Amino acid sequence: MSSLQIGPHSVQPPVVLAPMAGITNAPFRTLCREFSGGKGLFVSEMITTRALVERNEKTMQLIHFDASEKPRSIQLYGVDPDTVGKAVRMIAEEDLADHIDLNFGCPVPKVTRKGGGSALPYKRNLLRSILREAVGNAGSLPVTIKMRKGIDDDHMTYLDAGRIAVEEGVTAVALHGRTAAQHYGGTADWDAIARLKEHVGAVSDIPVLGNGDIWSADDALRMVRETGCDGVVVGRGCLGRPWLFADLVAAFEGRTEDYARPAMKEVADIMVRHATLLGEWLGDEARGVIDFRKHVAWYTKGFSVGSEMRRKLAVSSSLEELAEHLSALDLDQPWPAGADGPRGRTSGRNKVVLPDGWLDDPYDCAGVSADAELDTSGG
Repeated sequence: MSSLQIGPHSVQPPVVLAPMAGITNAPFRTLCREFSGGKGLFVSEMITTRALVERNEKTMQLIHFDASEKPRSIQLYGVDPDTVGKAVRMIAEEDLADHIDLNFGCPVPKVTRKGGGSALPYKRNLLRSILREAVGNAGSLPVTIKMRKGIDDDHMTYLDAGRIAVEEGVTAVALHGRTAAQHYGGTADWDAIARLKEHVGAVSDIPVLGNGDIWSADDALRMVRETGCDGVVVGRGCLGRPWLFADLVAAFEGRTEDYARPAMKEVADIMVRHATLLGEWLGDEARGVIDFRKHVAWYTKGFSVGSEMRRKLAVSSSLEELAEHLSALDLDQPWPAGADGPRGRTSGRNKVVLPDGWLDDPYDCAGVSADAELDTSGG
């Protein structure tokens, strides 16, 4: 398969790490990149444009990239065209990144009820204004977008959004094959990815990427084969499995016999390294281990660990304590059958909370307020 072209950046294999709040920080990206041998594109946690423009201290830490990260990729979330434009111009002028992705996929109620995230593309003119400001202020930096199919089955937006993105000069579009109403439940609609590829391909040669239900490297190959998409975006499938990116490289290079199947000892070593990197990044070992706790269940999924030991691992407060608990496990356990399956959030279909009158007019831009821009990611 030919490489994925994101502006001037050639991405081979055509694999992108999806931004996930509290997950895809610099330490996790380092692990994934190490396993991939530096191949692929690894996107930062989502950054709100307002916080970036205001130079919020936490936000400025989140946009820190390791010297080995090339290209440096930032995902932005914003609802105000002017603020989005200022944030993009700041990134371009201060050389803060090499690629900018815009998030229009967040299904979280506290975002959609304000008109943000996956609710926003329903307002076609607002979407166009945001994209125009972003592309117009990006200089030579490529701008891409990630979105969902729509609000619900009765209010699909992805085909119109794809057309608008092409018209406004976006470099690539990524589609999560779910609606906002589905959250992370049900099954991703890969047929929608194929329709978007056909729809966009009729007027432009910009890449279309698929996202949703890629739990293994074989899933990625199957998505490309079945939809014709130009690349894949991997999110929840790599939770507790940064080595999935080694599998993805092997798969796209035709080396499926080289898939990683780490035994418990290898997984335990990776867990300690992950926690260590977090401590170094946060400047405090204890904070790093505490931040790591949310990863424990993902790393140990399928292994024989036991509820009491899982609890001990999940309340560890130092690297020594974490390593001690891990050493008490049966470290010779092989990679468990079935551990490649779904992980992370799997909440089912829900009613999408929207601003009053949001669905009355798909072109009226009124009703989106500044407080729609919350420090929440997803999509």
